[in-house]
Amino acid sequence: MKKIAILIETRQGKIKPSMPGVITAAQGSAHELIALVVDSDGAKYKDQLKNFGVNKLIAIIFREPVDGSNPDSRARAIIQAMDHFEIHTLLALTSLEGKDLLPRVAARLDAPLVMDCVGVNLTESTVEKSQFSGKTIATVYVTGTHRIFGIRPNVIEPIPMPVQTEVIPFEYDGPADGRYEVKELRRGTANGIDLSEADIIISGGRGMQNKENFQILHECARVMGAAVGASRVAVDAGWVPHSMQVGQTGTTVCPKLYIACGISGSVQHFAGMKTAGTIVSINTDPAAAMMQQCDYGIVGDLFEIVPILTRQLKSINQ
Repeated sequence: MKKIAILIETRQGKIKPSMPGVITAAQGSAHELIALVVDSDGAKYKDQLKNFGVNKLIAIIFREPVDGSNPDSRARAIIQAMDHFEIHTLLALTSLEGKDLLPRVAARLDAPLVMDCVGVNLTESTVEKSQFSGKTIATVYVTGTHRIFGIRPNVIEPIPMPVQTEVIPFEYDGPADGRYEVKELRRGTANGIDLSEADIIISGGRGMQNKENFQILHECARVMGAAVGASRVAVDAGWVPHSMQVGQTGTTVCPKLYIACGISGSVQHFAGMKTAGTIVSINTDPAAAMMQQCDYGIVGDLFEIVPILTRQLKSINQ
């Protein structure tokens, strides 16, 4: 039986909320599902993974824990585990970690790599991904001994498939990468929510007027459990960092709810969030492009509407 592996990303002792969708993309009766997690205590993820059809959980262990922070060492360990368990297909998130690790794995295996996939057919070795600012969906056929796919977060709805999961420890015995050393990892402060994986995003554009006004969005986001994004205009103006940019030249997102505040809706921005489940636009200009593309449009001043929304949400949560 063929073996399909999913590289599991975790946060604070739990698998990331967008991982079940990636596992669902790999489900099928004609192959065995294997989860790869770089964690010596990988067994703690067993109960979370068995509900989605994972037959085996491979916990990759480093002799020196510090080596696990080195992306090249992590890539080597993943490849060694794939070779040992005879795995030729690997799926992962198109996340910051995935963008760092998957090209390293693909390069060393000389394997085809397709990132930001919105659909996958493992039987036919094809994947789907958006092209030309989301105007069309391309079907990509890959060949080769190995196949590496990065799946867009939140684009595939998780489907439960309970099974019994076996936990297998695997110790990486390859060389450490001595070309560089990871000294420190610094994480952002965006409420602990990755923009690319957020279920709810509230974004600001030119209508925010300045850097300080983004605090209005941050306050609302804290109440909703949302991430805060921005248009390119806000980033170019220096109001927010590039890590918050949503769009073709920023982060492509697929939340359940996207709230655009003072964003006109350029083609480039819309291409990066058009697959959101529900789009809400708040703008004083009813003719703005985002108002024409949204599911719900609110014609009004965001500086009045967003604080009202925040107060209403706070009263509900009390």
